[in-house]
Amino acid sequence: MRSDKSVCFLIIGLVLLSAAGVWSGEASQAAEKETDPLVLKKLDWFQNMKFGLMMHWGPYSQWGVVESWSICSEDEPWCRRSSNNYVEYKKAYEELEKTFNPLKFDPEKWARAAKYAGMRYVVHTTKHHDGFCMFDTAQTDYKITSPECPFSKNPKANIVKEIFDAFRKEGFGIGAYFSKPDWHSPDYWAPEWATPDRNVNYDTERYPKRWQKFSDFTYNQIEELMTGYGRVDILWLDGGWVRPYPPLDKSLKGLLKMPFNQDIDMPRIAAMARKNQPGLIVVDRTVAGRYENYRTPEQEVPEKPLDYVWETCMTMGNSWSYVPNDKYKSANRLIHLLVDIVSKGGNFLLNIGPNAEGELPPESLQRLQEIGDWMKVNGEAIYETRPVAPYKEAKVCLTSKPDGSIYAIYLADEDEKSPPSTILLYSHAPDKNAKIRMLGVKGFLKWETVGKGVLIHVPGAAVQNPPCRHAWTFKIT
Repeated sequence: MRSDKSVCFLIIGLVLLSAAGVWSGEASQAAEKETDPLVLKKLDWFQNMKFGLMMHWGPYSQWGVVESWSICSEDEPWCRRSSNNYVEYKKAYEELEKTFNPLKFDPEKWARAAKYAGMRYVVHTTKHHDGFCMFDTAQTDYKITSPECPFSKNPKANIVKEIFDAFRKEGFGIGAYFSKPDWHSPDYWAPEWATPDRNVNYDTERYPKRWQKFSDFTYNQIEELMTGYGRVDILWLDGGWVRPYPPLDKSLKGLLKMPFNQDIDMPRIAAMARKNQPGLIVVDRTVAGRYENYRTPEQEVPEKPLDYVWETCMTMGNSWSYVPNDKYKSANRLIHLLVDIVSKGGNFLLNIGPNAEGELPPESLQRLQEIGDWMKVNGEAIYETRPVAPYKEAKVCLTSKPDGSIYAIYLADEDEKSPPSTILLYSHAPDKNAKIRMLGVKGFLKWETVGKGVLIHVPGAAVQNPPCRHAWTFKIT
């Protein structure tokens, strides 16, 4: 063990700089703003969509385990596996390709359920970190259309194409999730050396030809997705540790547990992708700069509006991929999350993991039905809206339309079946000629100015027989 204090201080300093985003280059990259008018137009389109469906699906669904991470050697809760013998476990995991046969796969049914729920775009996992491809790539045999996979004989074997086509027919925006790291590729996790963590397991500067081979492999797969699967609106890149790092002094490499430089040449990838898909939104997650057109807080909702385009990605249950007996959030909770996110200017990307047979779990379909019932009454307060201060007052969230209309959405408690007889807003005093109505209820409501706000009187009939459950919307025009 080295006890030299100067080395310790240097290491601490570098770590602090890295955490601040300076050492990783994020500070300089953050200044790079998107200027492509087609991309800016598509980002405006994206912000109007508000609600999307994400799906993590692959051979791992047969075991009901976490997607990919159980073959990663890191000592993290999400990397736990059922066997203490890593070598045998990883081999068995990769053999799942030979038994994956989701005969009940029906993407049209998925698209109809998502459309009813009010979702307007889909982001599907074309390839997760384990490297298994859910599309007919020519770059590897580890794929859904491989002869080793029994589903390869099915007419719907090219799963990504089937999903994209089915959702596109229903008017959805199309997003392709793609993992930059590939733990099956011998040019990422080289078989000559151990794989201690999620990163490439060799020095990319020492073996530049090998890293270039992997970079070309990545480029070629993304090119396949951008040229053979119809219109794609979003390229959603995961695995943010695959990014450029500045060169380190060789004397420090043995002291710092920092990943090797993993620059896959995003400018080259983005240029190719947008040549084939003009205006494509590129989401290079957690890598600030030109190629992270919007940001993706995961499993959380920011406390206040953000000054950039963003989307909360969150699981409907506890897991991203299918797990038997997963605990799903209630419809009340999901609707409130949607309202909270939209009132702060974000989009809500809600994830469901299909099971091994190719079906969405019954509980998830029930939630989509309940959300859809609510959206049919209140959707106009969600779509094409923007934030309006103070965003939330007590149990009321606010959204606005370009015409100046303001929507006040009252969030009901789980056991609150009827709206209160009056709703008080502290921050908005409507013009004397303003009209207020409750979505789903005919006619205008009585109201009165109270200080700088307004007291809205809810009709007795609406209190006794509300137009929906979970939340009620009042439109001020």
